[in-house]
Amino acid sequence: MMFRGQLFQNHRPSPYRIHAKDTNAAIELSTHLKTMLAAEKKRDLVIVCIGSDRSTGDSLGPLIGKRLEEQPVRSYHVYGTLTNPVHAVNLEETLAHIEHTYDNPLILAIDACLGRSTSVGYVCLAEGPLKPGSAVKKQLPPVGDYHMTGIVNVGGFMEMMVLQNTRLSVVMEMAEVMSKAIIHATRGLSAPRKKFTWPTLTQTKSQT
Repeated sequence: MMFRGQLFQNHRPSPYRIHAKDTNAAIELSTHLKTMLAAEKKRDLVIVCIGSDRSTGDSLGPLIGKRLEEQPVRSYHVYGTLTNPVHAVNLEETLAHIEHTYDNPLILAIDACLGRSTSVGYVCLAEGPLKPGSAVKKQLPPVGDYHMTGIVNVGGFMEMMVLQNTRLSVVMEMAEVMSKAIIHATRGLSAPRKKFTWPTLTQTKSQT
């Protein structure tokens, strides 16, 4: 979870924004995401959905992760679901696992964020990492080559309380739009692979 204003630094290109209630929001978002992924098609796509199922506002990432994981055929790896969420406690461990498992993966980070009242309901897609936990004053490592965020509520005061009292209908609607966009954008990508590692001496002996 983060503040909207802390997403884009270092003079990166402006993010693409669309409201979840806009007509064809999922299709429009999918088109922009597909263009981004096309430039990196030789890299395995790893999607990291950040958040916790213990907070309504922060459950956006795990809800999207659950939907992506349920797809019978997929060309990506997904981390962060309702059953196995990726949050402040295990984020660094998860990133270390991804680095060890995949060879130069393309990471798409997904998270909820807080913003202005006029921005609630907007989905943002941009190049560069996001900084999870900034809205609730947590110091966590930046995540992602690209990121997609959903502004679920208003930030600036009593953020933890705001997250707990975020309307579930808002989060569910945004999760539906964002997951549909990702599913459509990733169709046709190469099947995911894992990094090859030579077996250790211990592994070799155990097989003989």
